[in-house]
Amino acid sequence: MTPERRSNEATFTGNRALMLEEALIFEIGSLDTTGVDFAEAPKAASRLGGLERHKDIGLPGLSEPEAVRHYTRLSRQNYAIDLGLFPLGSCTMKHNPRLNERMARLPGFADVHPLQPVDTVQGAFEVIHQLAHWLVTLTGMHSVAMSPKAGAHGELCGVLAIRAALDAKGQQSRKVLLVPESAHGTNPATAAFAGFSVEDIPATEAGRVDLEALKARLGPDVAGVMITNPNTCGLFEPDMKAISDAVHAAGGYVYCDGANFNAIVGRVRPGDLGIDAMHINLHKTFSTPHGGGGPGSGPVVLSAALAPYAPLPFVEEQDGKFILIEEETAGEHHADSFGRMVSFHGQMGMFTRALTYILSHGADGLRQVAEDSVLNANYVLRSLEDVLDAPFANSGPCMHEAIFSDKGLPEGFSTLDIAKGLIDEGFHPMTVYFPLVVHGAMLVEPTETESKAALDQFIGACRSVAERAKAGDAALKSAPHFAPRRRLDETQAARKPVLVWKEPAQAEAAE
Repeated sequence: MTPERRSNEATFTGNRALMLEEALIFEIGSLDTTGVDFAEAPKAASRLGGLERHKDIGLPGLSEPEAVRHYTRLSRQNYAIDLGLFPLGSCTMKHNPRLNERMARLPGFADVHPLQPVDTVQGAFEVIHQLAHWLVTLTGMHSVAMSPKAGAHGELCGVLAIRAALDAKGQQSRKVLLVPESAHGTNPATAAFAGFSVEDIPATEAGRVDLEALKARLGPDVAGVMITNPNTCGLFEPDMKAISDAVHAAGGYVYCDGANFNAIVGRVRPGDLGIDAMHINLHKTFSTPHGGGGPGSGPVVLSAALAPYAPLPFVEEQDGKFILIEEETAGEHHADSFGRMVSFHGQMGMFTRALTYILSHGADGLRQVAEDSVLNANYVLRSLEDVLDAPFANSGPCMHEAIFSDKGLPEGFSTLDIAKGLIDEGFHPMTVYFPLVVHGAMLVEPTETESKAALDQFIGACRSVAERAKAGDAALKSAPHFAPRRRLDETQAARKPVLVWKEPAQAEAAE
């Protein structure tokens, strides 16, 4: 901001070149006007049973150009995968093929209704059935529950299946779930929500689960372990089979967080590693839209030991016809199900997109997805380890994501300054301060989407910001400077968000 503008804040509009300052929609339109003209509505008897509205709805009236320009200008202030690399670690923000969108918008899928008669949705059921087949095939598991809506919901599904299995064996005393420090952040919350106590298992200096510490804690009160593999440090757990064998020998079950399946799809089958349950984020590995709170889908693949306890409903093929198994039709064959998690069966749009992605890639294509995502992450790691501290650089190749720390930044500079500086360079920041096992963590997941040219551009931006911090560039402390908004007080924004607009009080002349 120039000194002239700094001294005259009241007249500064906030415009940045072609990026116009955008007022609230309430400030653009007036509450006492409408953007369109309607003929007087004919008088008719009310059918609202006394629930008629008697006051104005309180929404501003805008003309069509005003409304279109408002939302278009807002969209230009947002960052998206269609604009450039989205380096959020642990989130797998990759390109969404337009073929997926086209298939999901076919009328037979886009317009399907959950209460339609079964005979009219055979195509939709076949999509669910085919997708289930490929998820089981890719993971080497026994069966899959398709109804969970997203990752944490899938975690809950797997943990409830574990609890049901323990109850069936009369082992209700197993109340502890072990969660390694390198596990996904939602794991302990899910375990606690399901009624288990949570105990941490430490990580080694190499960023992996401490196998001996895990074995030492196993006992008759342990229900199992919730592990993330590849873990949140971006590393594969080479002792995974040994971990599973130890937990099974102690009478527990192994839940694997499959959020990072993108790094191993087509290369590693979790079932071969002794895993009993694992959710798969369709909106990550199989490239359906991700972020903004949804939509998502988190099917859970299950071992033979947990399959009898899978939730209802699910699709089965009988005599050449697809049917939905629900409470009324479960019978003795599915009598041990722990129950229902959702009103209706899954998320049709996610299923259609995921199956399209799988079929269009094929086995060799899915394997290349994993290989390219790992290659890209290692390229980022080795290209930045000389300017940003990489705590696990000597732990072998990383998997899908590279992790850096704030170690080595000068006094007064932090991870947040690096992240905000990247905004001025034209990139959305990476995931910051997660996982907690790394101080001032910066977690970068480039995915297989990005070309070498795109990675080089991002790496150049990261190097530039890191070098500015090491040179003591004070301007980084107030970055971003070229974004529509300057740096916010993020603590206050989270704790005291302003969510309601109120019309300013009208000034009145003194009497």
